[in-house]
Amino acid sequence: MMQHASSHGANAVIGVRYDSNELMQGVTEVLVYGTAVQVERAA
Repeated sequence: MMQHASSHGANAVIGVRYDSNELMQGVTEVLVYGTAVQVERAA
């Protein structure tokens, strides 16, 4: 996820959510969501 965010100019990911579902025996779908942001230090 960080590599994908970085390729779009972000340096952090916030609000991360994780979900997994068993589609059938032995097969699990894993989804991770987040918001890519640019974080800067306050002056």
